[in-house]
Amino acid sequence: MRNNLTAERVREIIDYNPETGIFIRRINSAKGKTRAGDVAGHIESNGYLALWVLGTKYLAHRIAWLYMTGAWPVDQIDHINRDRSDNRFENLREVNNAENQQNRSIRRDCASGFMGVRKNKSRWMAEIRADKVRFHLGTYDTPEEASAAYLEAKKRLHRGAA
Repeated sequence: MRNNLTAERVREIIDYNPETGIFIRRINSAKGKTRAGDVAGHIESNGYLALWVLGTKYLAHRIAWLYMTGAWPVDQIDHINRDRSDNRFENLREVNNAENQQNRSIRRDCASGFMGVRKNKSRWMAEIRADKVRFHLGTYDTPEEASAAYLEAKKRLHRGAA
């Protein structure tokens, strides 16, 4: 089971620099593919850094959390700046799924160009979700006005929102 891996064991195998987010191998691998001093990990197709530790693949941000706190995260680890490969400890925070979804990037197919804003006939409508409830924030003449309403609601409703 994954959670049998302890922070102490990780620290024996890997060094982690919390200021840079870089992992360095402390020992050679059993098959000799990696050596002590090598940078550990590789970027997956989804943008996350992954590490092999004792024959099991882990997401680096979860290993960073274990390394720094001594415990596995209970839920999800969010990359505050949305860069999935940036594993500096100051860029990581433990969140539940709803909180993690609040830190999403805007979808590529978003016609308005703004989070929480969509076209409604000839006007722009702003909506937001919080605690599984959708809030209609009004309709506006411009997408910028609708976005301003969304951002104001986000400050009120979402923990840690800027």
